[in-house]
Amino acid sequence: MRWIRAAGRGLLVLAVVLAGYGASGAQADGGLRGRGPLTLATAGDLTGYLGPLLQGWNRAHPGEKVTLVELPDSADETRAQMITDLRAGERGRFDVLNIDVTWTSEFAAADWIRPLPRNRFPLGSFLPPVVDTATYDGRLHAVPYVTNAGLLLYRSDVLAREGLPPPRTWAELERYAKTIAPRYGLDGYAGQFLPYEGLTVNAAEAVYSAGGTILGDEGQRVTVGSAAREGIGFLARGVREGWIPREALEYKEEESRQAFQDGRLLFLRNWPYAYVSASARGSAVAGKVGAVPLPGPDGPGTSVLGGSNLAVSAHAEHPDTAARLIAYLTGERVQRQVLTRGALPPVRAELYEDPELVRRFPYLPTLRASILTAAPRPKSPRYDQVSMVVQAVVHDAMAGHRTPEETVRRLTRELAAISQG
Repeated sequence: MRWIRAAGRGLLVLAVVLAGYGASGAQADGGLRGRGPLTLATAGDLTGYLGPLLQGWNRAHPGEKVTLVELPDSADETRAQMITDLRAGERGRFDVLNIDVTWTSEFAAADWIRPLPRNRFPLGSFLPPVVDTATYDGRLHAVPYVTNAGLLLYRSDVLAREGLPPPRTWAELERYAKTIAPRYGLDGYAGQFLPYEGLTVNAAEAVYSAGGTILGDEGQRVTVGSAAREGIGFLARGVREGWIPREALEYKEEESRQAFQDGRLLFLRNWPYAYVSASARGSAVAGKVGAVPLPGPDGPGTSVLGGSNLAVSAHAEHPDTAARLIAYLTGERVQRQVLTRGALPPVRAELYEDPELVRRFPYLPTLRASILTAAPRPKSPRYDQVSMVVQAVVHDAMAGHRTPEETVRRLTRELAAISQG
């Protein structure tokens, strides 16, 4: 699966696959034993950064070499292949899985991945919210590898000409999108509103920013309420009043990025990769792009955490090597290369304040602020079903087929059926 050119889904997926039965298992702390060679499977390594990282590991660990293999580009196909392999039990090939953050609860609840000892990994060096994405039922079931949070991109040249700061609230965003954008021949605001995972993210951000939640108790309790009505109402009103263009109902990450980069939007919610792309040489808006945290009803809102986590298969033949590889990939030196070579947001906190990196990636302080106030998507062992319901119901509301009140009632009813199923 590709980093979606959006990193936002954070769906760069790795799977470490058993490649041989080399050096036998050595005793390791945390109850993990077994050392030997591994095969690391990834899909869509667009920047080619991973190969050099693994060469460093292989030079230092000749008896535990990692071979790189690619899986399909599609997130759904990659997830399906992982699940098929994990269900195969001892016949499975996968040792370590770098799973999307939303899969952690599902894989842990099914006992496909093993709990991990916290003391083997540098969790204290990570941005605090990212650790929550790797836990289920109070236990660590994976280790954060790449993180992400949504940002509001804006045309800095337009706002500067108007003498205005970037919006901090929904009311300011709405007012600018209604009044300023048309004067410059621009559409007002867009996100990712096609009914797919991106819409689940955008909807969750709207609900969270309004102070609400969707599920509680690891997916066992539906918590949709008035905040959901306010958040969904904000998105639906934008389409109804025209400051969100109707074509945005068909946007995924790339379509929305292209619209902004081509100079057609005043504001865009997207992942940091879109800032990098829009600011690059050849972009119609290069040098005219700013980024701030997502706005909310009364001030900065709440982003959803994206990214991926590294987990060890319950049937891994060499779990000690797998754990040590995870520690290597989440170390400071490698995490720096994840950013500089892979253009992926690292999980280590100190990198966001490194002067050299901030000069090269000026959005890092804003991204750090967004991550520190971000929240994970609803945790549930049936997350795929939850997401499909949210997508369908919210898209109906934005298309004008249901009122926000009707939408919240339907959302509550359908999510309750999943939780009780």
